[in-house]
Amino acid sequence: MDKQYEKHYHALEEKHWWFVSRRQKILSMIDICPQKTYLDIGCSSGKLLESLIEKGADPNQVLGIDISPEGIEACQAKGLTNTFVMDATSVDLPAGAFDVIIASDCLEHIQQDEAALQNWHKLLRPDGIMIVFVPAFMSLWSPHDEVNHHFRRYTHRELTGKINKASFSVLRHGYWNTTLFIPIMLYRFLRNTLENKGLKKEKPSADLGAVPALANALLRGLLCIENSIMEIIRFPFGVSTFCVARKQAPNRDAAEYLRQT
Repeated sequence: MDKQYEKHYHALEEKHWWFVSRRQKILSMIDICPQKTYLDIGCSSGKLLESLIEKGADPNQVLGIDISPEGIEACQAKGLTNTFVMDATSVDLPAGAFDVIIASDCLEHIQQDEAALQNWHKLLRPDGIMIVFVPAFMSLWSPHDEVNHHFRRYTHRELTGKINKASFSVLRHGYWNTTLFIPIMLYRFLRNTLENKGLKKEKPSADLGAVPALANALLRGLLCIENSIMEIIRFPFGVSTFCVARKQAPNRDAAEYLRQT
């Protein structure tokens, strides 16, 4: 991520509709309790870590890593002391140490994504859960991806295929932010078309920015409704794709796990 954009990004994480709605969805996928250990890979300024603690996780059992020293500095300033500057491709933490790993908009930043997934598998305890969110569809590629230093966007098949290859059992997968897919697709198509015709800006810029309070509340409300509908419907497309996967314990299949959750 461009350093000039990063500070702005950290400020947006607090209240921007995109971040708030996605956090809400991630938290709804997690069994949060003091006995479990959590690792947020690509924790940025630590807002998800704060939310886990607010929901009942033990602060001593919640860890975060990020490759950005500025991100970890922001975490430390909030009192999140279990946060470390670390490369997500090869996380240097004890094997089998975590019940839950969250990687939200992180994997697309990693060139060797399959190696990273294999490393994350080792970090989980047997029956541990991993939740991954990534940007969807290369057709949505735009200067926003360039500013954020993305290597790729994924389809759900590509994401689940790589997660299966890393020895996880996929429990659930799908797309998120279907509500705004069409307007975002049209905006990016128009922007890319104009830039291809020679109207390109001197420097790429990101799509996410501050929005008026009323618009922010409206967009957050729309995605809140979508988050609820996702519990009964799997959408066929979206701006992001996600996967919930498990590190399978010996002699236990995914069907048995789902029956007990």
